[in-house]
Amino acid sequence: MILLLAVALVPIFFGLLLGYFAGISGTIDNVHVRSLVSFVMSFSLPCALFLAIVKAPRDLLLGQGRVIAVLATVYLAAYGAAYFFSQMAGRKSSADGAVLALSLAFPNVTAVGIPLLETVYGPQTAITVAIAIAVGAMTISPITLSILENSTAAGHALTGWTRARRAILRAVRRPVVWAPAAGVAAVLNVSLPIYVTRSLMVMGSATAGCALFLTGLIVSAQKFTLDWRVLAGVAAKNILQPLVCLGLAHAASLPIDQTRSVVLMAAIPCGFFGLVFGKGFNASPLLASSSLILSYGLGILTLAGWIVLLGRLH
Repeated sequence: MILLLAVALVPIFFGLLLGYFAGISGTIDNVHVRSLVSFVMSFSLPCALFLAIVKAPRDLLLGQGRVIAVLATVYLAAYGAAYFFSQMAGRKSSADGAVLALSLAFPNVTAVGIPLLETVYGPQTAITVAIAIAVGAMTISPITLSILENSTAAGHALTGWTRARRAILRAVRRPVVWAPAAGVAAVLNVSLPIYVTRSLMVMGSATAGCALFLTGLIVSAQKFTLDWRVLAGVAAKNILQPLVCLGLAHAASLPIDQTRSVVLMAAIPCGFFGLVFGKGFNASPLLASSSLILSYGLGILTLAGWIVLLGRLH
């Protein structure tokens, strides 16, 4: 078990630390990272998601309905709780609350999920990782964008339905959303030539390393403070969210392999999408950046604990 934990976790935190030290040393600009974000989210990750779904057996792909329901429920519940917490505990603006909620509710499956689940549970988990990313991109990401847009003067002039519709359309246009849908259509209708799958594999293989490095780079630019709100938020993210996911997976009667996958993804530390989205709307709450940093600081311990615990499920 110790060897498994080392093989699963050391490469992930090595990639994170490389990005972190590249940022704090000034080797790479850790403030203007939009180009790196665009490369990961618009090119390498969509290739990886499309390929993961195309390569999945059809019966496995068609059996993901309950996984989608569990992940969507976990994301939405965590988002609502985090947003309410930010309004009550810190009396933050709605924009700051949305950034914090997305940071805590949407695990960094993009960077950590792909290498972690493949190492611990095998390559067949790629389909579950792809679904987890797509579900988050289609649920809590549009909600965040709608709240952020409402915080602007131009957004106030729009009706609630118009803001929601624009946020949904913006989300659907993102490659991380339509690439999995295209993968489903492809696996059900066509057989791709080998040179196409190889091309996608070359680009998709850059996802894990780039996303890990990018996460560390973004973390290196964040400010940090430690108080009870940060501790409570990280405890909810690293411990409570996967615990709730475990209960929902049991209630949904997920098979043991799917249960392990969705719970371990829920245990992954905070995602960086909230802070990236917030930059464009002048919303970068210290609570969100501090939670992001501490979530990774404690993540190697909490992830190890969840891997051991899930390994004992039967």
